[in-house]
Amino acid sequence: MASPDKKAFLLRIDPALWAEIERLAAAELRSANAQVEYLLRDALRARGAAPKGTAPPSRREGMGRERS
Repeated sequence: MASPDKKAFLLRIDPALWAEIERLAAAELRSANAQVEYLLRDALRARGAAPKGTAPPSRREGMGRERS
C-alpha cells in the first residue's frame, strides 16, 4: 500500500525503458517504484534542484554497477 504522504500519478512509459528500470531495480534490491523515485531524485540532485529535506542517497545506490 502506498504511503499516505506520497503523491500517486499515472505514468505512460515505453516498455523497453520500463524493462530497464525493472532490471536496475532488481540489481539494486529496490522495487521498480523505488527505482523510479531514486532516478528522479538523482536527476534533480545532479541539476542542483533536490527537494528540501530529502534523504541522502542510499548506501545501496552503487550495487550492481561498475565504478570507474
